[in-house]
Amino acid sequence: MVSICYVMIILMIFSYVRRTRSFTVFVSIVLLIILAATADVSFYSLISTSDPSRSNLAYAVRCIYHALLFSIFMLYVVYIIEVTSLEGRRKRLYIALSAGVLVAVVLLDVWQTFSGRAMSINGTSLEFQGRDTFIYGYLAFVAIILVLMFQVRNRLYRRVMLGFYATMAVSFIILAVQGIWGQSSFTVATFLFPVIAMFYIMHSNPYDVHLGAIDQKAMEDMVRYNYENKREFVFMSLYLKDFDEESKALPPEIQSIVRRFATDFFKDTMLAQISNGQMVMTFTKHHNPNYEARIVQILSAFRLQYQKYGFDYKIIIGESVDEISRKNEYVSFIRDIQRRIPDNTIHRVDASDVTTFKQMDHILAALDDISHSENLDDERVLVYCQPVFNVDTGRYDTAESLMRLQLPEIGLVFPDLFIPLAEENGYIHVLTKIILNKTCKAVQDMLKNGYSVSRVSVNVSPLELKDEHFCDDIMEIIDNSGVPGEKIAIELTESRNESDFILMKNKIAILKQKGIKFYLDDFGTGYSNMERIMELPFDIIKFDRSLVLASGSSERSRKIVSNLANMFTELDYSVLYEGVEDESDEQMCEHMSASYLQGYKYSRPVPIVKLKDYFDH
Repeated sequence: MVSICYVMIILMIFSYVRRTRSFTVFVSIVLLIILAATADVSFYSLISTSDPSRSNLAYAVRCIYHALLFSIFMLYVVYIIEVTSLEGRRKRLYIALSAGVLVAVVLLDVWQTFSGRAMSINGTSLEFQGRDTFIYGYLAFVAIILVLMFQVRNRLYRRVMLGFYATMAVSFIILAVQGIWGQSSFTVATFLFPVIAMFYIMHSNPYDVHLGAIDQKAMEDMVRYNYENKREFVFMSLYLKDFDEESKALPPEIQSIVRRFATDFFKDTMLAQISNGQMVMTFTKHHNPNYEARIVQILSAFRLQYQKYGFDYKIIIGESVDEISRKNEYVSFIRDIQRRIPDNTIHRVDASDVTTFKQMDHILAALDDISHSENLDDERVLVYCQPVFNVDTGRYDTAESLMRLQLPEIGLVFPDLFIPLAEENGYIHVLTKIILNKTCKAVQDMLKNGYSVSRVSVNVSPLELKDEHFCDDIMEIIDNSGVPGEKIAIELTESRNESDFILMKNKIAILKQKGIKFYLDDFGTGYSNMERIMELPFDIIKFDRSLVLASGSSERSRKIVSNLANMFTELDYSVLYEGVEDESDEQMCEHMSASYLQGYKYSRPVPIVKLKDYFDH
């Protein structure tokens, strides 16, 4: 038993375990089992000598042995309370009851042992008189533990609880069987079996055995431990977006490089894998006084590997910040910076990053409140519109609605700051419903007052299409406003994977029955599958500003863009050019089959109430 305990201690040393209060209790149990096993061996060694003068010492050792076993029982109760987060009166009751049983059975055991009522030593053999106190204490603690586990059965995952139940049952059966046969050899083992279950179920090694990385929860535990012990550390984040999908694992050769980087350059290094393509390496400053020189070395080595493989990356390097450590928000902090830096960038964290992240905290809190209140007239969500020039009529009769947030702590917040946060945290659909509701009300007001409105478009995130209520929500808002469906358009960016493409196709088909028009947004940026575009019933193709810039920079680019626009026009799509900033852009786009033009030449985004200034009355 002692050997097994030592093996478990070695595993705890060489693997990463979360340093929680329950783990502290667990370690205490392991140490008490070692002491109990040692006491048991010492007891039988003493009685094997047949020296009468050692009888009292043997009695004392046996009492210590039983006291240690009962103390383990007591810690079992404490452990269950910790892992199930039991609080209040019931927690105090179980601890008090266990402590009372512990004191009572230990005192009774000492009295029975030294009075000879429990056993006597005759030479090298033991003679038992009546029932040993240990049995009564054992049964009392078993009863307490069983009742406690029954009461907290819904506080842990069912299979975890079943694992504990099964292990305890094995221990009880073994103890009962050995009692029938008059043996005691496996008593300590019956206390060890639940400990093995605890280690495997609750404190098992979170390492990825191939990469050598811990998971995000283990990283957060490491941050907490360093913060509580006032240990400053450095973090280095590597993001490889080519692999940041669930279906794409890091190739073995890349795993080998990352694994080597995590072990060869710094001491006391911990590597965490946050997602398939996101890894964060941390190391303490205390163990790496020359870490700045080491950072230079590791970045130099990384550049050599980049020249070989060429995967796009983002690297972020920073030192621990007390406020972020206290809130344990490094993953969010790193992702916030990642959103703001371009590909193939090495970024050193500075004070402005922390300030921006604090701002993000305010924005996220506001988004959470907006989402939960679900007030479609929420005053914090503002609607701006950018008028769109109709080339055929020479008038403004369409526009694009754009969101802004007005927050007391920050002021006006632009979409590039809050849209990614809303998408990541599941708040985007509520924002869309709010802007659609406000847009519909404004359009209805303009129509009622005789303004000529062809339509106003609203941007929708492809993530929203996965919501089973998406179409119903959109149609309900339009119906309630009284606006004809054809006066509203939805802008979507193209989906990359097959399942999302099918979903988008189905949702567009449903909403087009309502008369709603659809725009393909950001055509020409990153990913365009012409076959899929042709399958989707879009009405308008929005050519991104980058295509306007490319057309103005070379004749070859202009011919390509012009031919694409001509093709779409012949297929009965309308073409809208974004980012038209001057007359030169305007004339060029008009010669490239433009139906609509949008950009600063015509207007910057204005509050939706000012849209009337552009439309004909």
